[in-house]
Amino acid sequence: MKRRPFRYYTLAADNHVGGTNDLMEWARWYEDANRIVGYTQITSQCHVSTVFLGLDHRFFGDGPPIVFETMVFGGPMTDAQSRYSSWDDAETGHKVIVRKVRAALKQKVKP
Repeated sequence: MKRRPFRYYTLAADNHVGGTNDLMEWARWYEDANRIVGYTQITSQCHVSTVFLGLDHRFFGDGPPIVFETMVFGGPMTDAQSRYSSWDDAETGHKVIVRKVRAALKQKVKP
C-alpha cells in the first residue's frame, strides 16, 4: 500500500484539501476551522450532516484520502453514511443523501 503524504488533513481557504504531519499545527487549525460542508434539518427528529473529518478514513487500498463524511441522524435512515475525498463531492453527496432521506420519509422531493 502506498504511504499517504500527510497524517493530518486541513482545508485551504478555497476548500481544497491540504495537510501536515505536525500534530500541533493540525490541532491549532482544527480547533477554529469551519469544517461544516452541509447541514439539513429534515424533521425535528432527523437531520443530515456533512463535515470535513481532518483524518484519512481510507483504511484499505490506494487512492486519494477520504476526509469528508455525510451522516444521517434519526429517521428511517439513521446512521447511514457516505464518505468522500473532495469538498465538491461532499456537497453533492450531501444533497443526494438529503433527497434519499426525504424520499424515505415520503416528503415531496424536487426532481
